[in-house]
Amino acid sequence: MPIENEAEKPIDQQAREQTGQQQVRLRIDERNMKTSYANAFRTNGTAEEVMLDFGLNLVVPAQQGQQPEILFQVNERVILNYYSAKRLAITLGQLIRRHEEQFGELEMDVAKRSKQQ
Repeated sequence: MPIENEAEKPIDQQAREQTGQQQVRLRIDERNMKTSYANAFRTNGTAEEVMLDFGLNLVVPAQQGQQPEILFQVNERVILNYYSAKRLAITLGQLIRRHEEQFGELEMDVAKRSKQQ
C-alpha cells in the first residue's frame, strides 16, 4: 500500500482530517492584521512549540580594517504548536510548487542567479 504524501492531498481532504471529518465554516477577521516584510528568518523549537523569528538582513558597513557584517534585525516572532507548523510547512510547499510550475524553478544559489559570471 503506497503511503500518501501529505502535501499531495487536496486541501478539502486535509481540512476534513484536521477537524475529525466535520464540516466547519471558517470566518476570517483581518481587522487587527498588520503587514511586515522579511528577507530572513530564524527557527527554534522546544518539545511543544516552534518559534519563527522574521526580520531583515542588513549589511553593516565595515569599519576600517574590519570585515563587513550582516545584522539580522528581528521584527516579528511567531510561535506555533507542531501541528500548525506542519500544516504551514505543507501549505508553503504546495504554494512554492505551484509558483515553480508557473514561473520556473527558484534557484537558491545566489551565484547561479547572478547574471554577471
